[in-house]
Parts: sequence; structure tokens; C-alpha cells
Amino acid sequence: MSGHNESILREPLITGSDITYAKITDDILMPVENKPNRAWWIGFILSLCGATLWVVAVSYTFWFGIGSWGLNKTVGWAWDITGFVWWVGIGHAGTLISAVLLLFRQNWRNSINRSAEAMTIFAVICAATYVVSHMGRPWLAYWVLPLPNQFGSLWVNFNSPLVWDMFAISTYFSVSLLFWYTGLLPDIATIRDRATGVRRKIYSIFSFGWSGNVKTWQRFEAVSLILAGISTPLVLSVHTIVSMDFATSVIPGWHTTIFPPYFVAGAIFSGFAMVLTLLLVARKVLGLENYITMFHIESMNKIIILTGSIVGVAYITEFFIAWYSGSEYEQYAFINRSTGPYWWAYWMMMTCNVISPQLLWFKKIRTSIPATWILSIVVNIGMWFERFVIIVTSLHRDYIPSSWAMFYPTWVDVSVFVGSIGVFFTLFLLFLRVLPSIAIAEVKLLLKSASEQAKMKQIKEGHLDKEQVAEYVESLEKFDSVKQEEYAKI
Repeated sequence: MSGHNESILREPLITGSDITYAKITDDILMPVENKPNRAWWIGFILSLCGATLWVVAVSYTFWFGIGSWGLNKTVGWAWDITGFVWWVGIGHAGTLISAVLLLFRQNWRNSINRSAEAMTIFAVICAATYVVSHMGRPWLAYWVLPLPNQFGSLWVNFNSPLVWDMFAISTYFSVSLLFWYTGLLPDIATIRDRATGVRRKIYSIFSFGWSGNVKTWQRFEAVSLILAGISTPLVLSVHTIVSMDFATSVIPGWHTTIFPPYFVAGAIFSGFAMVLTLLLVARKVLGLENYITMFHIESMNKIIILTGSIVGVAYITEFFIAWYSGSEYEQYAFINRSTGPYWWAYWMMMTCNVISPQLLWFKKIRTSIPATWILSIVVNIGMWFERFVIIVTSLHRDYIPSSWAMFYPTWVDVSVFVGSIGVFFTLFLLFLRVLPSIAIAEVKLLLKSASEQAKMKQIKEGHLDKEQVAEYVESLEKFDSVKQEEYAKI
């Protein structure tokens, strides 16, 4: 797959002039094999405080019931389903990077797929907690599963969105976990071979006897492709099912056929934003600038521009169809969104999701790490508001003005959501401590063909004309991990 020399004009996927196979292993395993630094501990303690808040809020909900949330007779869904859809969406980038880009042989995925897959699993876990916590009797959560006849004539209600979400979540989680863990096997074996004592025994168990012989690698490649083929439809199907929680109803503002593609684009949009939020910090704290380069960051920004533009077109299409339909109820639902009591949430959504990503058309912003990091957070704030606007503004004013109501979140609503973010970051930080955040074996494939030193070798051998070299050197100016003075000598 990577056994050929790439064009010199392509930007390198690994930077640095003294990179060897051993150095790649040492650099990536440094956070796993050494004691955590101060930055990790600060992040972990803050995340753990958030996770503790989540435990308190969910326990309070289980004890006192859903009445502890801010729901009322008119607004029966609010922060719970908003948080659920938001977390499912965030998980989509991991599947896209892992599966779709693997099938398209995009080598730039090799440095970011591991963390993105882990992010997917942790986001789906956070989404699943919403499904369970907003059941009236969460100890009977297993009733949403198809049960054997020993339980009596107990069948799930297949008309319930709760059941659809359960099937979507369980399928997505199991396939994503299998794909992630399969990719981890060679790297776990690497840690096993370098570890001693109890750690060696633990990693030995989880490496499943990986030997690294030719036959093992052949099976690994075959299984990876099969799992990628199975995972690819999930990119479309999971958020399509989630969108049908709303689209199959008759509520004005929800009853629309544009929801499935619109939700999928929004999910990829928010997912890539979260990948950037995590990896821009991780590459700096863990010293991985040579492996997660400006090329990776710019490529993800380009996907954010594309999916953000699709989401913007979807917003405009919704308004057009509401007008074109001639339905006064549908028209009022959208006018109420933009000018009603929740106008501030609507325009926050439009600013964050439609206007802010357009700044990434400017290369200076697209290749600026601080600007990219801020915009990635802005996008995810906007995507949360999108789900809030779709859900609450469509419900709070229905056909009878006497039943109109406003939704006000309680401390429990806020704590469950903020706490779920704490749970997510706690899991992600633990992942960084015990497993490699970059796929070692896959990055090593790029060393001889797509690294900076491989391209430097081509230049020094003198097989390239001056124009090609000049164009290549110019493309490296945006890289923060390239020593420009080395090229000044050429």
C-alpha cells in the first residue's frame, strides 16, 4: 500500500530528519511507558470532577425521577435527547476516518485513526447513558432488547424511538469496538514485548498471542478491510435512525425528509471538530508534532468546510420547503425558531455552524493551530444548539396557544450534560495513558515513502528539477514541525 515513492509535491505525513522505526515506537509509547506529566494530571482531575458531577446528577435522577429535569407537559423532550443526539454525532468522525478513508487508501488517516476510533467509543458510551437515564424505570432497561420466551409474552414496542436508538447504539458500539481493538493488537503486542512484570502479563492477555508473522499480518489486513466494509454503512445508517426519532412524527419542524442526510452531514461536521479539539492539545502535550502534522490538521479543516456548507444548505432548504409547502403550521414553526422566544439559540446555531466554518476558506486561519482549536470548539457549541433548536422550538408552541410553554433546565439537566463531558474526557485521558494514541504499525508504513526525510533524500540525490523542489519547500512553510533552515541550504 505504501511501498512506493510518493510524488515530491505531496506534503509529508511524517516530519523530522532523524526518524527511524525505533524512534517512532519510542515517541508514540512515551506517554504509555513513562509517568504522566503535570498537564495530564490537571486534565484528569478536572475531568474526574465532571464525572463525579455526572454520577451525582444521574443518581439524583434515578432516585427522584424525570420530574427533577425541567420537562413539562408541552416540552417532553429537551436536554436529554439533545445530549444524546450530540454525542452520537460526535462519534461519527471516528468511523469515517477508520473505515471510509481506509477503503479509499487515504494514508493521512494513519496518524489520527486510533484516537478518533477511541473518541467514537467513548462518545457512544456517553450517548447510551442518556438512553438509560431518561427511562422511567432504568433497572428495566433490558426490556428494550428482544427477550426469550421465558420472560412471557413480552415484546418491545417497535414503534418507540427508544428501541430504534437501542439498536443503533448497540450496533454502532459493537462494530466500532471490534474495529478499534483489531487495529490495536499489533501495538499492544509491541508494548507487551517492551514491558516487564505484571504489565507484561496484562498486555500479553490483551494481545491475544500476536506473533507478527506474515500469516498474522495477512489476516490482520483482510479483517481490517472486512470490518471497514461493515462499518462504512454505519456512517449513514446510525444517524439516519437517530434522525427518524423526529422525522417520522407529525410535529411541524420535525416531519421532513431532509433530516437523514442533514443529520449525517452534521454528525461528521461535529465529529471532525471534536477530533481537532482533542488532537491539537494531545499532539502538543504528548510531543507528537512529527506524526500529527499541519497536513492532517488542514485536511480535517477542509472536511469541516465541506460538511459545514452542507449543513448551511440544509438550514436554508428547511426554510424554503416550509414556505413552499403552504402549510401555515410548518411556516410558523420556522418563523418561531428565528424570531420567537428562542431566537437567540437559533442565531447562535447559525453563527457557529454556518458563518464560523467559512473562515477556514482562508489558508492563514486553516493552518493556524490556535484559530483551528477555537473554531473546533465553536462548531461543537453550534451543533449542540442545533439539536436544542430542532427539539425544543418545535415542541414549546403547538397547535393550541393555551398549552404553549417555555423550557427551563434545572441544575440536574445541566449537571448530567456537563458531567457526561467529564466522563468522556476521563475515558479519553485514561486511554492516552494505557494505549498508544497513534497506530504505530500503520505510521511505520509511511516512513520510506511519505516522510519528510524520504523526500529530502530524493532532493539530495538530484533527480528533481528546481521548480519541483521550490514548490515542495514552499508547501512546508505552514508546518510548525519542519526546520526551514535545512532547506535554505539546498
